[in-house]
Amino acid sequence: MLKAYLRVSTQEQAESGLGLEAQVAAITKAFGEPGAVYSDEGISGSKADRPALGELLDSLQPGDVVAVAKRDRLARDLFLTLWVEKEAKKAGARIVSAAGEGTENDDPASGLMRHMVDAFAEYERAVIRQRTAAALGAKRRRGEKTGGDVPFGYDVAATEGAVKILIPNLAEQKVIRLAQELKTQGLSFNAIAAELNERGHRTKRGAEWTHKQVTRVLAKAA
Repeated sequence: MLKAYLRVSTQEQAESGLGLEAQVAAITKAFGEPGAVYSDEGISGSKADRPALGELLDSLQPGDVVAVAKRDRLARDLFLTLWVEKEAKKAGARIVSAAGEGTENDDPASGLMRHMVDAFAEYERAVIRQRTAAALGAKRRRGEKTGGDVPFGYDVAATEGAVKILIPNLAEQKVIRLAQELKTQGLSFNAIAAELNERGHRTKRGAEWTHKQVTRVLAKAA
């Protein structure tokens, strides 16, 4: 049976345009309509623990063909890709790519091509991570918001060009200073949370304080 494996991570989907529908179209054009489709959405190619991938490998029977749009859909880690291939081979199945990439044959030259493609996929992932880290670091140094929840003690403001930056929330900054003072007095995180609640202070979402939230806020303010 022809079985299609699809995978997208949020970042890759946005950057490559190789979304789920495009992957199915590429596989269908190259090999025909798949008899089964296994899809992992929003999961990095560096992770082995993927629900659909595990289900696919468990389902393999002798003679099955696993089709991917590109080999980097299997993984963006060289050793992980090799492991997936070995698991498929043990089950009597084989893996093919709509982009070719050395999957047409099993001769030495094709094997070398597959290893080169897999190594480049891992290299490309490392470059993407490096660029992302550098971009986020530059944004933080400029005081721009880089995603996630707005930290307690700050609000988000938009500048010209719609760039979002963090600005101090004076009322919340006072609560942080109070928590710091209580900590220097020797109070535990639980006691600080109780004191803040007693004085009517609330978290960013309007909830009562817990020791975990106090710990997080004080750690960021340190």
